[in-house]
Amino acid sequence: MTETRIQSNDRPLIEVDGVTKTFHVAKSASGNSRLRALDGINLSVRRGETLGLVGESGCGKSTLARTLMMLERPDAGAVRFDGTDPFGLRGKELLEWRRRVQMVFQDPFASLNARMTAGEIIAEPWKAHRGLYKTSREREARVRELLHMVGLRPSDAKKSPQEFSGGQRQRIGIARALALNPDVIILDEPVSALDLSVQAQVLNLLNDLQQRLGVSYVFISHDLSVVRHVADRVAVMYLGRIIETGRTEDVFEHPRHPYTAALMSASPKLDVSGAERQRIILQGEIPSPLDPPSGCRFRTRCWKAQDVCAEQAPGSEPAGKDAGHLAECHFPLETLKVRSGELAPMP
Repeated sequence: MTETRIQSNDRPLIEVDGVTKTFHVAKSASGNSRLRALDGINLSVRRGETLGLVGESGCGKSTLARTLMMLERPDAGAVRFDGTDPFGLRGKELLEWRRRVQMVFQDPFASLNARMTAGEIIAEPWKAHRGLYKTSREREARVRELLHMVGLRPSDAKKSPQEFSGGQRQRIGIARALALNPDVIILDEPVSALDLSVQAQVLNLLNDLQQRLGVSYVFISHDLSVVRHVADRVAVMYLGRIIETGRTEDVFEHPRHPYTAALMSASPKLDVSGAERQRIILQGEIPSPLDPPSGCRFRTRCWKAQDVCAEQAPGSEPAGKDAGHLAECHFPLETLKVRSGELAPMP
């Protein structure tokens, strides 16, 4: 990813400010039935950039994605798309907004209708957005163009999903997302169900499409090596909070939050140096989101935790002079860096 592309677009396309989302579930042992999946989320996505969203299962990544898609309405906070609150839109304005934000799903087998052909799947969004391509000839030509764009043949439009491999199916899903000429595509674990060689092909395709079309990506993944390859910036989630965010190189090379450092040290795919790594072993289990710890939510597993961590939730503090690299920690890491999976003193 090129840094010049980010610097040339100062105004965020998507801004999330203090978003909270709570679900009512069965009562826990303490009697609590309110699960706060998102707790004061702040992030932004610029035009033409890829924001990587990482974290353990259950941290709230998918809930955040559903909120950005307006499939969930936040309890508090604000979501702004190009300066507009999409939750306040109605009628034609809402329809136009939905055209501009699309999604590629994790499972390329379950996300395609087995009773439709590839061409019908790609063309289906135009049933709601009738003004884009008004004649059948225009629609057929656009389907062929989209198939070619994602590396498939025009003749594939007549085939059913069962006739394609997993990687080809995901290419159809990408073509469907591109059919409405979106500004943002949310990619929810788009390559996790694919073989490694196919993963690389799909990731290269996404990169090529972004360079060609200028589309923004929100890339959700648990695979840190994939995120490092595709993302311009990274946001790390833990129990409904974004605890660290910054440029990909900064977060991976110089993590400031103890949880981020533990994630980096636990990923064998990041170690390409062959050197012996210092693994950070976290103690204890992830707390229940129904009964999160007071203060800092990571304190029960953190080796740097002190009394203030239980008494007061940390704010987002800049990492040194870099105002774009933020970490929610009372005692951010000062003497560690992670390079190719190896922990060592900072120079």
